[in-house]
Amino acid sequence: MSLSDPLQIAAFKGLGAGVTNIVLAVAMGAPIPSATTAAAAGTVGFLGYGISLVAFVVGLRELGTARTGAYFSTAPFVGAIISVPLLGETVTPRLAAAAALMGIGIWLHLTERHEHDHRHLAMEHDHAHEHDEHHRHHDDNPPGVHTHPHRHEPMIHRHPHFPDAHHRHGHGV
Repeated sequence: MSLSDPLQIAAFKGLGAGVTNIVLAVAMGAPIPSATTAAAAGTVGFLGYGISLVAFVVGLRELGTARTGAYFSTAPFVGAIISVPLLGETVTPRLAAAAALMGIGIWLHLTERHEHDHRHLAMEHDHAHEHDEHHRHHDDNPPGVHTHPHRHEPMIHRHPHFPDAHHRHGHGV
């Protein structure tokens, strides 16, 4: 799923949820909503759910499942913090302890460094690239991003990375 188009995922899920909710409401006796009400509900869904879902899917791809889950799990806490000035809620010792623990967890994620040897098998494919350590396949090595079919020779190298969509491999060479 993390390699799918996040906008398409959010659109299908939002459309499916909206239609399902309208059908269920009408089946239970609610009147069919006006176009204005449906548009307002769609806007709230887009802002409150759609944008978040797109960010979540991009996070899965770029950060990995664990980091994305950890970062997005802070959303209820952010809501609790916003309620302090907005609704006059009080800062309790539990809220302060939760803030400290979440802060430590996020800090640990952000400062973790993971690096080890990677073995890349030979492969042929086509994608946009620049000539970096993975893409040394031209005699002239043209500058800038370009696209064409090319072959990657097998290689072993080391670089820091997150366990994201581009680093699906066992550990060790």
